[in-house]
Amino acid sequence: MNQTVLLGIETSCDETAAAVAVDGGAGPASWEIRSSVIASQVDIHREWGGVVPELASRQHLRDICGVVERALADAEVDWSRPDAIAVTQGPGLVGSLLVGVAFAKALAVALERPLVPVHHLAGHIESLFLCHPELPLPSIVLVVSGGHTSLYHLPAPGTYHLVGRTRDDAAGEAFDKVAKLLGLAYPGGPIIDRLAREGNERAIRFPVARITHADRTKAPTMVTLPGLPRRAAGGMDFSFSGLKTAVARHLQHRRIGGQPPPTDGELADICASFQRAVIDALLERAFEAVRRFGACSLGVAGGVSANSRLRVLATTEGSACGVPVFFPTLHLSTDNAAMIAAAGLRRFRAGGVASLDLNAQATLPL
Repeated sequence: MNQTVLLGIETSCDETAAAVAVDGGAGPASWEIRSSVIASQVDIHREWGGVVPELASRQHLRDICGVVERALADAEVDWSRPDAIAVTQGPGLVGSLLVGVAFAKALAVALERPLVPVHHLAGHIESLFLCHPELPLPSIVLVVSGGHTSLYHLPAPGTYHLVGRTRDDAAGEAFDKVAKLLGLAYPGGPIIDRLAREGNERAIRFPVARITHADRTKAPTMVTLPGLPRRAAGGMDFSFSGLKTAVARHLQHRRIGGQPPPTDGELADICASFQRAVIDALLERAFEAVRRFGACSLGVAGGVSANSRLRVLATTEGSACGVPVFFPTLHLSTDNAAMIAAAGLRRFRAGGVASLDLNAQATLPL
């Protein structure tokens, strides 16, 4: 099979990214990332304590031409070389997505190349195959980030079945909101991770939500096993809003009781205890899904997969129950275009090409 060169573009939130990937024709084992360029907006949004959608989309407009040009130059290919253009269609911030989609469509027209729409979460899942081409299937993949917390069953390459999701906050969102409660800078996840290393994760017993009922609100179609009791249909869903509130009340009770602000040691204990509660919730459901679906492996992807304690505890629990656990590299954990290019290669090989009326979608089922 002929070699395929693909340009991937990612603008779903606050990173403008482009990558050039090559497929040698033998699946993930023959995928090669020739370049991966990311322009981060963290410094712009830190002042506001979170991503400001309007600022994000405007910065994407400023950065995208230079980022794509740099990706092509680093890969030593010219503008006419890519065989296809892949772009994140959604989900994400619609203003940010529109910049990437419009740019990709313009390139597709100018170069007369196919346009390949990619789901952002498919990109995170495929980041695992970039790092572990022989990842054992069937697998359960936990995608956990600032905007998403979902469990997928992968019975075969390129097939993703949703089996669990958050009912409210994403895990990464909870990290950032708790960091703000604690007076920490944005983004809060890496800071909590660092402080937690000096704390006692059993110092404070924060609650872990255990959902046991089906979601009564409109939700994406999820796969359940035949014969699974209705009361257990939501058993692999997540909830983090109550945990966030528990941290807020803990701090409130300290103030009402006349206690001074937390010392460095107490702050580390709060961070460690909160982080452990999040990880316990994630791993409890992830390994339950592995057992229910008879999966051969567990993959963890998305920005929160970079958390050092999550990596240690997931690997330890996996070893204890004989389930190998896989993570992408730290560079591929956060939003990037290499993962979009990888998902684009798989989709392009399967004939997943879009027409030029493709539009960005803030919400998009996988």
